Amino acid sequence: MNEKPDFSKHANRASTAPAFLSVWDMHSYYGESYIVQGVSFNVHEGEILALLGRNGAGKTSTLRSIARVGEPEVRHGEIWLDHQPLHKMASYEAAAAGLGLVPEDRRIIPGLTVEENLQLAQIAPPVGWSLERLYELFPRLGERRKQEGVTLSGGEQQMLSIARALARDIKVLLLDEPYEGLAPVIVDEIEKTLIHVKQQGMTTIIVEQNAVRALELADRAIILDTGSIVFDGTANEVLENSQLREEYLAI
Repeated sequence: MNEKPDFSKHANRASTAPAFLSVWDMHSYYGESYIVQGVSFNVHEGEILALLGRNGAGKTSTLRSIARVGEPEVRHGEIWLDHQPLHKMASYEAAAAGLGLVPEDRRIIPGLTVEENLQLAQIAPPVGWSLERLYELFPRLGERRKQEGVTLSGGEQQMLSIARALARDIKVLLLDEPYEGLAPVIVDEIEKTLIHVKQQGMTTIIVEQNAVRALELADRAIILDTGSIVFDGTANEVLENSQLREEYLAI
């Protein structure tokens, strides 16, 4: 019988480095269900971090815990963004501090055009992401600015959801399954956009079932298993380690 590979020596190895976003010993619950179990990691400014794992590993719960969206409930731990204690904040305060969550369901507001969805989110006056700059980043949205947002294709709605987050001049972009249900050509387009915003200094955490695509985009990767971190290292280390991919990602 083959011995189960041990990757624990990699876990949290970057957690003591200076960080822009720092999560320390975070424990989160849905009611009495213990979902996120003592997670600690750092994300550096301008870095893309892929948060990976099998279904039910705790990826989305970790992302939602950071965003302070209400559920799951964080009952212990600290979350710091650019010296600000997010763990002491309500969700709207964390959003104002610079977190931008793009949820899996996109949540485009019915009855509003593309432009109205963006204007509703945009701070006034815009510091970094004016409407013109967003339309340069997403030309399709510029072409459809007067179209009702919910009538866009799935890929265009994902673009709108990302653009709406950027419109608030955020510091960290949190992406929950951004490629789900999208054609490869649209995924390519969104990846190019994420690379561009990274070049502008944006810090990004991406949760994605398409692990290979996420790893090819990311600088670093964290792998979760049953709510705990089992690997924290570079994306290339995961791509080059077939044992690690098979054990925790089934790829």
